[in-house]
Amino acid sequence: MILEAVILHVKSGLESDFEAAFKKASTIISSMDGYISHELHRCIEVQGKYLLLVRWESLESHTVGFRNSAEYQEWKKLLHHFYEPFPTVEHFEKIEI
Repeated sequence: MILEAVILHVKSGLESDFEAAFKKASTIISSMDGYISHELHRCIEVQGKYLLLVRWESLESHTVGFRNSAEYQEWKKLLHHFYEPFPTVEHFEKIEI
């Protein structure tokens, strides 16, 4: 399992519109092969800041399967115009402790 983690900075005043669009976009990502789950968290201290966590079966499920799909183009259309600056996406693997 791979965890995708993204800090999203949404343009001021567009937070409600972003959250509504994200609800729509959630149906897109959750339909993808290799998708496990996702969560969106709103920052308490910083207005317009969100944390997106997505669990994938593999790195390729996200970087190849999702990003090269027609569904990703719809995801981009729904969400990418809200971000300033554009987010950095990182992937993490669990360490057994």
